[in-house]
Amino acid sequence: MNKTIDILRREILSRGFGLLENITIRRRRFDAKPQEISREVYNVGDGVAILLYDPERGRVLLVRQFRLAAYLGTGRQTIVECCAGKIDGIDPAVRIIMEVREETGYAVKNPRFLFEAFMSPGVLTEKLFFFIAPYSPADKIDAGGGVDDDEDIEVIEPSFDEALAMIDSGEIIDVKTILLLQYAKLMGLIGANGQHG
Repeated sequence: MNKTIDILRREILSRGFGLLENITIRRRRFDAKPQEISREVYNVGDGVAILLYDPERGRVLLVRQFRLAAYLGTGRQTIVECCAGKIDGIDPAVRIIMEVREETGYAVKNPRFLFEAFMSPGVLTEKLFFFIAPYSPADKIDAGGGVDDDEDIEVIEPSFDEALAMIDSGEIIDVKTILLLQYAKLMGLIGANGQHG
């Protein structure tokens, strides 16, 4: 930890899905003056996310599911997302393969790591590891739909261009999915016809 930052107090507010704490620190500002800050910080663990694409059919594999927080904020009953989940202490490259099978029923091999990023660093300690991998209909080995009792997942396969248009229309509002689709477009990882770049 940075020696210019001292943790003064930590108060546990809740232990549920994650750990919610109120943390007070003292730090040195850029102008060298001391500053005391108190913030609520939520630790839900790190996660993984992946963009699955079919180079033959020019499609991407996304999921549609209910998200309570998004519903409370928007009234939307479902959100379209890329496949994602918690690491749960497992190597991210191994965990994403497991998550893909659980949510979509597809078996993918050798997902390509792209980058890691904090999704909301002002409040969440969560860091996501982002991947991309090809898939085909032949890779479908399970029903998918998730393994937890509270999961209710529908798999959808828009074309790459349709998925990008879903961002423009506001149908896709999940940041990890937007990041992956735009990154794939920007880096030429998937062409306009869905072909691998």
